Amino acid sequence: MKKTPSATRKAAPQRKAAPAKSRPRAAQAAPAAREAQAPPATPPAAIPAAATPPAPRAMARVPMTVRWDDLDAFNHVNNATFLVYAQEARLAWLADIKGTWFDETMMPVVAAAQVNFRRQLAWPARIAVELAATRVGASSVTLAHRILAEADAACVYADGEVVMVWVDPASGRPVALPEAIRDACTPANALPGQGTG
Repeated sequence: MKKTPSATRKAAPQRKAAPAKSRPRAAQAAPAAREAQAPPATPPAAIPAAATPPAPRAMARVPMTVRWDDLDAFNHVNNATFLVYAQEARLAWLADIKGTWFDETMMPVVAAAQVNFRRQLAWPARIAVELAATRVGASSVTLAHRILAEADAACVYADGEVVMVWVDPASGRPVALPEAIRDACTPANALPGQGTG
């Protein structure tokens, strides 16, 4: 009887899996040793809190009463209301200016507004808004505003600034700053007892 090829074929020897190479203990311990030797991370330097800037030389001080309607759901004056206080102060200042600052050929518009909130303002309260000219340009003026407690000038609720530009109502293009506004922003028109900032 012939032996079939399958009968004569020898079974292939099974390969033994190569033993896993184990890392030397010294190599395994190296990262831990490096971590132990690494100096501790240095914490970042603390950023100092921003201090309230010195008050510029005020040319107007407008007292106001905080209204119940000024409050929001958190029972303090809403952030948007601070810009309303600043607006009312600007209008009171403009109303007292001697000379023409608004007619059919020129009018002021707000080009930029910025507010820094220093502390919460609750009801009831009496406040004052101080205005100061920090820059007078060819067609614009930058007015700084400080909203503070009427009886305590050191209690500042907010400060910031507004840029007002005089434009031609028909074209919307800037026009020369009215002389009445320029004169009103001179240091000579600052409130008595104010600093020179």
